[in-house]
Amino acid sequence: EMLHGISLAVESLGMELALAVSLADVSGHRLYLRNTAEQPVLLASLPQYTTATAVVKRVVDIIGSACALLISSPIMLGVAIAIKLDDGGPVFFSQQRVGLHGKPFTMYKFRSQIGGGQKWATKIGHFIRKTSLDEFPQFFNVLKGDMSLVGPRPALPDEVARYGSLYSTRLLVKPGITGPWQVSGRSDLSQEQSEYLDVSYIENWSMVGDLGVLGRPVLVVCVVP
Repeated sequence: EMLHGISLAVESLGMELALAVSLADVSGHRLYLRNTAEQPVLLASLPQYTTATAVVKRVVDIIGSACALLISSPIMLGVAIAIKLDDGGPVFFSQQRVGLHGKPFTMYKFRSQIGGGQKWATKIGHFIRKTSLDEFPQFFNVLKGDMSLVGPRPALPDEVARYGSLYSTRLLVKPGITGPWQVSGRSDLSQEQSEYLDVSYIENWSMVGDLGVLGRPVLVVCVVP
């Protein structure tokens, strides 16, 4: 499991991974066998992690988030006014999450709750949470570069502290507004199934796959809890 995690980390940083065949556990990689004077060596690569693909993903994030903010701006204004009129409190709720390579960032949402620790939903809060309108400010996170349109769920610091060596590879990519864990029935998934989907996403990522996730019906693609 540790070797599997290391292999993902090395590849995501654009470095070549070479392993003795007897040590290999690199499912999802493209493998090449090289015979040397000492022993056979296995070369493993994840071809999707190149500078070119990173640039394409970032361009899609910028264009997609900018269009989403532009189109949804009247709705967001209406939500902001409704929240303010509801209880007079702040419009936005911010929370520390962990992003790419373990770097913390501030994630934004429309405030849907009140009370200590944000425990009780406001009147408008029930509606915006049910319709996922409270998540729309996260498009600003995508535009800033903290998040991506598609990726693993943005994790809390205490969650990251409990990660194992393999599951920590989810920090090798930016967290997303949506991802395979959401379109696969997030409320019905076990912890093991959720972790498998995240690691599988990192191993098999492609722009075609991202577009497939983004193309799911809005009512299916729920966003970050």
